[in-house]
Amino acid sequence: MTPYRPTTADGRAALDRIQSEPGRALLAFDFDGTLAPIVPDPRDSRAHPGVVPALRALADRVRAVAVVTGRPAAVAVEYGGLDAVPGLTVLGQYGRERWEDGRLAVPDPPPGVARVRAALPGVLKRLGAPDGTWIEDKNHALAVHTRRTADPDGALDLLGAPLADLAERAGLAVEPGRMVIELRPPGMDKGVALTGLAGALGAETVLFAGDDLGDLAAFDAVERLRADGVPGLKLCSGSAEVVELAARADLVVDGPAGVVAFLEDLARTLGV
Repeated sequence: MTPYRPTTADGRAALDRIQSEPGRALLAFDFDGTLAPIVPDPRDSRAHPGVVPALRALADRVRAVAVVTGRPAAVAVEYGGLDAVPGLTVLGQYGRERWEDGRLAVPDPPPGVARVRAALPGVLKRLGAPDGTWIEDKNHALAVHTRRTADPDGALDLLGAPLADLAERAGLAVEPGRMVIELRPPGMDKGVALTGLAGALGAETVLFAGDDLGDLAAFDAVERLRADGVPGLKLCSGSAEVVELAARADLVVDGPAGVVAFLEDLARTLGV
């Protein structure tokens, strides 16, 4: 008997369907905090060493494996070694970018991104952003990180409203996260990306695993798919930093190591 049993009836039904009909299932994952441990500097992020072997083991048994991330798609592929997973699709920048079979499709960023890029250093200086605050330029978005400050939560409180105002004036959306505020183009989120991918693939069961506030939109999408008759499993890579996803999840595991252990158990169940 597998030790990984969802706490909800909908979650159990979805996992049972994945196990009985894996060829009809889409398995989709966030990257940071889900497949890769959170680190002080996102540039040092790398996938848990068990991720690629686990995904490779499942890739030939399920309908599709995907990563849906706020990272640029090519960065997630590089940092995760994900090009070693056959047939993998990576939707980056919340779905604006698509990497597949070594090919990357990237649209032009909206003009608001350039406006924010030019204004952001001056805004942070005027606000007195504490030492350790830094800007990550994702080309299609700008992320302001506070994890390396003396008081990350206090820094977020200081910066939150002014950055939201800056984003609004530039026609961008604000994406809060784990000790980060991201200013990005509106109209696309992980839920939209996941729903579109599931529909394009004709997936009849969907699993999404995430850890952060930006993954709530994907959880919403799983619930909408359930309402349309598509079984779905919401898996949370749990942490002490973000609890909102755990409250919504069908199954909570212990961080990226727990996600890997779940995938390894699923592979054993499928006889891989």
